[in-house]
Amino acid sequence: VQLVESGGGLVQPGGSLRLSCKTSGIIFTIYDMEWYRQAPGKQRELVATISTGYSTNYPDSVKGRFTISRDNPKNTMYLQMNSLKPEDTAVYYCRASRTNYWGQGTQVTVSS
Repeated sequence: VQLVESGGGLVQPGGSLRLSCKTSGIIFTIYDMEWYRQAPGKQRELVATISTGYSTNYPDSVKGRFTISRDNPKNTMYLQMNSLKPEDTAVYYCRASRTNYWGQGTQVTVSS
């Protein structure tokens, strides 16, 4: 099983990034999928979920700025992040819901 995140980087406040989570070794279509983030010194927090039926959910901290999506034929999930703020700086992880299948994380830094 592999979950591989990509797309992180350094961006100025107000900018955008699109993260990808490419999966292999799992039956992608049967899992709800999740994005988490962890900032230095803070607990890991859930930032977006997408169900097998494409329902999505976000905490208030990112609602209206982040959009989660999935492409089942490509076994890949995405996180479009717009209007980024310095407080969005964190390592972002993807996970197959209710499993121990995690990616290795990708760093997102929002700074001028």
